[in-house]
Amino acid sequence: MSRSSELVLLAAGSAASAGSTTDRPAGAAPLDQVLIATGSAAILCLALGALVLAHRRGQLTVLGTATDWLERQRWTGDLAGWAILPLLTAMLSLVTALLGMYWDIALHIAFGRDAGPLANPAHYPIMFGLYGISASGVLACALPRGDEAGPAGVQLTRSWRAPVGGVLLACAGSYALLGFPLDDIWHRIFGQDVTLWGPTHLMLIGGAGLSLVAMAILFQEGRHALAPVAGNPRPVHRYVLQAFLAGGMLIGLSVFQAEFDFGVPQFRLVLQPLLIASAAALSLVFARLWIGRGGALAAVGFYLLVRGGVSVVVGPGLGELWATVPLYVAEAVLVELAAVQLAHRPLTLGAVAGGLIGTVGFAAEYAWTQVAFPLPWTTDVLSEGLPMALAGGLAGGLLGGLLVRGLRHDLPARRTTLALFAGSLAAIAATTTNGVVESVPDDLTATLSVTDRAGSGVDEEARVEVRFDQPPVQGTPAWLTVTAWQGGASRDLRVVDLERVDATTYRTPERVPVGGSWKTLVRVQDGRDISGVAVYMPADRVLDEPEVTAKAATRPAVDEKLILQRELNDDVPGWLWGAAGLVVLVCSLALAIGLGWGVRRFSESTASGTTADDREEVPA
Repeated sequence: MSRSSELVLLAAGSAASAGSTTDRPAGAAPLDQVLIATGSAAILCLALGALVLAHRRGQLTVLGTATDWLERQRWTGDLAGWAILPLLTAMLSLVTALLGMYWDIALHIAFGRDAGPLANPAHYPIMFGLYGISASGVLACALPRGDEAGPAGVQLTRSWRAPVGGVLLACAGSYALLGFPLDDIWHRIFGQDVTLWGPTHLMLIGGAGLSLVAMAILFQEGRHALAPVAGNPRPVHRYVLQAFLAGGMLIGLSVFQAEFDFGVPQFRLVLQPLLIASAAALSLVFARLWIGRGGALAAVGFYLLVRGGVSVVVGPGLGELWATVPLYVAEAVLVELAAVQLAHRPLTLGAVAGGLIGTVGFAAEYAWTQVAFPLPWTTDVLSEGLPMALAGGLAGGLLGGLLVRGLRHDLPARRTTLALFAGSLAAIAATTTNGVVESVPDDLTATLSVTDRAGSGVDEEARVEVRFDQPPVQGTPAWLTVTAWQGGASRDLRVVDLERVDATTYRTPERVPVGGSWKTLVRVQDGRDISGVAVYMPADRVLDEPEVTAKAATRPAVDEKLILQRELNDDVPGWLWGAAGLVVLVCSLALAIGLGWGVRRFSESTASGTTADDREEVPA
């Protein structure tokens, strides 16, 4: 049955209400906004290109003056100025993009789809932030002169050698930035898939998150360029800068969890512990080994400051929705404890710390979700969530250990490195795939009764009782809620757990929205089964969708994406979506492999320049 026919069935007997329609486009952006955005991007790229060429030809001294000044500052530690400027620009750009992304998600939950990309204020910090990351990579490639880029540099022209970290940073940033125009093309073909995990959305956050690996390489190249004197104590400023980069990596990898942070995930709950464990293990093992004692705790401190700060700015500051913050504190402590005995063996530490994160860390985050998250973990996630978290922790820990060994010029033999790198990526890919595989229960229907109405329009609320024709869950579900979103000016999201009356009957303990621009549905996730039952949906003139009235009715439990993603086109061949998604997947794998190549190139090309500080455990 097609999406349209299922929703028509849901709305049988309902009349479309003109007052609840929306005129916002449901597909591609208006052409005038596309032209404005494209023209603006072209102007920025031309300006950056002119700046870089003028610097390379010696016609402009402002960049050289800036890097010389930065190099003289005590707080920059022992980094070359041509590395400091791009790194600072990239980190500021990342925070800007992070702020825009969480603001954007909050706006979509409250108001639905955009009137166009330029009509959404949150898109501006995202676009400028991603452009800043790409521009930082270009600057990193352009600033070094002569042989300053070092032996790991990439020969771009006969007289231009760029640091490999700068090349990778430019690639990661450009890959993320490319997600914007491709997102519009995607919407023209498939409609607006309003989920963080849309393929082009993954390009945006994947490129930005993985850019931290490139930044770490660039940091090391900048250190080697100044040839620090052996035996000199490490400046505390370098410790702080490294903590910022490692914490930024944790922030970047945690962005994939954003739908869970808000309480409206469109995939199974078992994905959340996997994402937390893999992000924590990779980032915190890397932080502890790269920075030294206390490095994992320092990285988490920076993460909490920035990621928590973004929630405060978007929530109380801008008056939008609050996004919960995973803590990672227990995971950092576990890494620090394991490193007491294993800091001199990075891969062993990665495996042991990853195992601890996937088990003890899982238990700590399980407890935190009971306190802070709209959808706390339940025993439903244990059978799959714990093994997936363990696999993610082990894979992430090994990747973190490999990264540090690469930055220490001490990678294992090529065959061993390739096996560990490919195996870890495959483990994360396999467990992620398992997490997104889901099913819809057969022939499940629900009879709704709506009582105790109050208010009118957007303020109309009522209590809802749901009587299923068979038990909807076996044991404890991952979630069984009534979720209401897109209330507009109220800027609210309601996630209300249903109270059990008996095996087939559930009810809301309080009134829930059933009018105006709200969208309200019953959500059920039990094991692999995910389904939804519409309670109330406003009419949508653009989509030619009728209103689903909140009233006594019997409705089928359907794939909830048909309700959550009303804007998706249902007349696109399945093979086309699969082919488009495969292209994005291949490009993402190419980026990951490219970063692995960059770490290997740095490790092998600069081995002769190794200092004691690179190889030994250095007190903070």
